[in-house]
Amino acid sequence: MRELILLRHAHAEPAAQGQADLDRPLSAEGLAEAEAAGRWLAQNKLVPDCVLCSPSRRTRETLEAVLGAVGYVEQRIEPSIYEATPGTLIGLADTHLEAERLMLVGHNPGLERLAALLYSGQSGDYRGMPPAGIAVLTVPAGTGLEPGIAQLSQFWWP
Repeated sequence: MRELILLRHAHAEPAAQGQADLDRPLSAEGLAEAEAAGRWLAQNKLVPDCVLCSPSRRTRETLEAVLGAVGYVEQRIEPSIYEATPGTLIGLADTHLEAERLMLVGHNPGLERLAALLYSGQSGDYRGMPPAGIAVLTVPAGTGLEPGIAQLSQFWWP
């Protein structure tokens, strides 16, 4: 079995006038949430082998805070995660089948719909994923991702 960890970015500041959505930083509350997410991952021994992160500032800051708790891991900024559909996220994750524990750091609705699709087989079957929420999905080793293939082994939020 292998694990796919989905981490939604923590709370971000609203966009300032003229500020691009990609450039929104974490709020003070969001930084505390991200640090708590990192502690939870470390305490549960869920340190990823590889992390793929959206290029947005809030996702990068969330990841930075998480890495402060779990330590350095292989990571890559992946532009396709920003505004990604579940299909895009599956395609991206499937390019990393060798990772026993892959983490995607991104946004809703893509992450919550991906979790629902992999677990229940229906992307519209989601229940929500709060800021800094973590879904841990277990999938058979060596197989590609497809609807209904995963078990939701853990779900956490601050």
